[in-house]
Amino acid sequence: MSAVRKTTRQPSPDEELHELAETITHQLKQGLSVSRLFNKVLDVSSGDIHSAGVKPITFIRQVIAGCLYPSLLDGDDFPPDVQSRAQTLLSQCDGNSIGSYTDSSGLAYVRNNVAKFLSLRDGGIPSSPEHIFITCGSQRGLMSVMTILCQSEGRSAVLIPDPAPHTLTRILERVGLVPLPYRLQEQDGWSLERAELQRVIQTSRKHCCPRAIYISNPGNPTGHIQSRESIETVIRFAAEENLFLLVDEIYQNTLLVKDQEFVSYKRVLVEMGDPYHDRVQMTSFHSLSNGIMGECGLRAGYMELVNVDEALLLYTEVVLTGDINTPVSGQIALDVMVDPPRPGDASYDLYIQEVLSRMSTLRSNMSRAVNFMNDLSGFTCSSVQSGIYIYPHLSLPHTAHTQSAGLCYCRGLLEDQGVCVGLNECKNEDHTDSHTCFYLRITMSDVDTTHLSRDLSRVICQMRREGRAKNIQPHLCQIIHVIPVSNAGRRVLDASVHPRVNVAVVWSRARVLSVVSPFLARVGER
Repeated sequence: MSAVRKTTRQPSPDEELHELAETITHQLKQGLSVSRLFNKVLDVSSGDIHSAGVKPITFIRQVIAGCLYPSLLDGDDFPPDVQSRAQTLLSQCDGNSIGSYTDSSGLAYVRNNVAKFLSLRDGGIPSSPEHIFITCGSQRGLMSVMTILCQSEGRSAVLIPDPAPHTLTRILERVGLVPLPYRLQEQDGWSLERAELQRVIQTSRKHCCPRAIYISNPGNPTGHIQSRESIETVIRFAAEENLFLLVDEIYQNTLLVKDQEFVSYKRVLVEMGDPYHDRVQMTSFHSLSNGIMGECGLRAGYMELVNVDEALLLYTEVVLTGDINTPVSGQIALDVMVDPPRPGDASYDLYIQEVLSRMSTLRSNMSRAVNFMNDLSGFTCSSVQSGIYIYPHLSLPHTAHTQSAGLCYCRGLLEDQGVCVGLNECKNEDHTDSHTCFYLRITMSDVDTTHLSRDLSRVICQMRREGRAKNIQPHLCQIIHVIPVSNAGRRVLDASVHPRVNVAVVWSRARVLSVVSPFLARVGER
């Protein structure tokens, strides 16, 4: 995390852990931590799967390489469809070079392909390229819309889920919006209840003006997928309360349950008909950082604005102009994401093989990890339908220290074993004076992770010896083995290696008011 974080508030436990991880990493690079048992911090708290060792999709990197160095397209190094795609994309750039600027909203060619992708995804519902903006990742798009939402008098606020993506509160803080958390019901598969939304908004109107409701579907970090009925409930609520819908859909392509269907908010909105389909304003977001592509460093995503005024479309582009434009290499990768190789193309077989292999491994890891966590005393872990995280819940006794048991546990894991996990303290449950609960956020990927379960066990064993985790059962302190699978070149789990362990864990962002005021009159005003 940046050293210039505001000092007006206490850092969250998650932020404290990442600051400690940065400190330890710096010490290791400077040779100042020779006594540590590890030589590198392993961060399994974020969605950056490439940093964990996952290899990129071949077709994406070949197309980017051809665009960066067009001479590569003259020979036979790349398949014909790679050459054709790279040449087409280069022809859309000024001077046939990706070193040139593009429109602030992105290359028109890429936006048009995004519109085709959305229309195909939503069963033929039209999508206009003029309503699509290419952004430096989904977080930058979210910040742009939120910046517009807070352009009015009073304290503007956004309803956000609890739990929420770990970067969301920082985005709200940066743009000056008040977060209004609404509780997701873990015992019911992280479902969303209308009564909870009503409670939050009625309470909040006493001190701020709710402008929007943020939805993560599929859920991040919870991994749940909303049903059509649940989506309709949210849309009706947004219509009745004049709220703008902000819908994060970046994990729509990582469905882990067989025959599971992802239905977009836009599709449900349109199919609901009157009086909702042309009344509720919304923006949906997608990104290259999703669990299949994992191209976090290329910094590209898109957002689609639905049912918004033409003036707002213009002002959105003005806001995005501050970033010049999304890196063209990222726009190229985004084009591949929404328009991948098709049957009959030279690269199709390899592309499908890589995607299906990644999904198969992710499904296997998720299933085994959830089962393993639920076999441990004190742990519960809801099933995961999409995404790349498991989100186990652990109850521990309070410590005698000023820090919580959860932070104490995770600091031990980081300082002693070099493993950084995400941490969220429970805020919405009633606990006794002797116990607290917290959630771990752990990324699942197909890299060699032999030592993670051993490290988790060691820290809990240490806490038990110090009297800080007396209720943790001894079987958690056993080493959980991992064996290789030679035909896939990866490592998977095998319960038969240790008879007393069922399963193991792998885990593989004056004119203004004249333009914005009419829009705000439709959002959050009662």
